[in-house]
Amino acid sequence: MFIAILILIIIASLLLTFVVLIQNSKGGGLAANFAAGNQTFGVRQTADFLEKATWTLAIIILALCILATAFTPSRRQGDNAVLQRLEQTGTNTGAPEFPTALPGGEAAPVDPVEAPAE
Repeated sequence: MFIAILILIIIASLLLTFVVLIQNSKGGGLAANFAAGNQTFGVRQTADFLEKATWTLAIIILALCILATAFTPSRRQGDNAVLQRLEQTGTNTGAPEFPTALPGGEAAPVDPVEAPAE
């Protein structure tokens, strides 16, 4: 369900981007292409439609985002699986183990590590 909501959010976002790009900030845009003011779908009706579409898509995106939080997969199940696997592997000594032989069979040189002075 989460994936379906996510896809709807993406589609609504793309539509909102398209509707905003159609509009002109100074009242032109798609509405400027209609010359006659008495047309059924004229200048004012086009601008009103684009404004309503913008607000509607913004509200739809907001509602879908809130709805998506309800269907977000829980991480607790994954965290438990990780903790169980760590318990099964045994205790960790804290120091990594490095190989003592080189690929050719020679012994690797070991440099003594000095403890830091306190």
